[in-house]
Amino acid sequence: MKTKEQQEAEFRSFAVAQRDSLRRYAYLLCGDWFEADDIVQKALTKLFAAWTRVEPGGAPAYVRKIVTNVYISHHRLAWVRRERTSAELPVQQLDRPQEEVDVRLELIGALNRLPARQRATLVLRYWEQLSVDETATAMSCSTGTVKSQSAKGLRKLKELLTDAAVLARV
Repeated sequence: MKTKEQQEAEFRSFAVAQRDSLRRYAYLLCGDWFEADDIVQKALTKLFAAWTRVEPGGAPAYVRKIVTNVYISHHRLAWVRRERTSAELPVQQLDRPQEEVDVRLELIGALNRLPARQRATLVLRYWEQLSVDETATAMSCSTGTVKSQSAKGLRKLKELLTDAAVLARV
């Protein structure tokens, strides 16, 4: 049996190793670095509370599932909705000639306009490269839901992405 100090040390090591990856994942879900930090912090707090019951090999998938659930719950909160007073994102003119940056920003902007579950599904499937089954597990839903949310999300993304250069890369 591990001591409390050993368990805390293991958790700390895991959290430090996974934090950047989780933060990037949370950012892709919510589109805001500060909100991503909040989501990751809440997820790691929940993981710490369950750490003694988590199998070491399954911890990355388990914490990704927690991040997904925290994001969806966080997105439903009224105070989050009140911060976003407009359904339309402001148009941003970029003075940078880097096409890759423009493409990435347009894609992130389009992702921001998707409903939470569609966005989570697309990020898990195509950014995190999870299978349909793994995505269903991470989102606590059926594989049919993952497939339908993926189809709806991709259809909506195609409507939102007007630039042919972005569509060619997606």
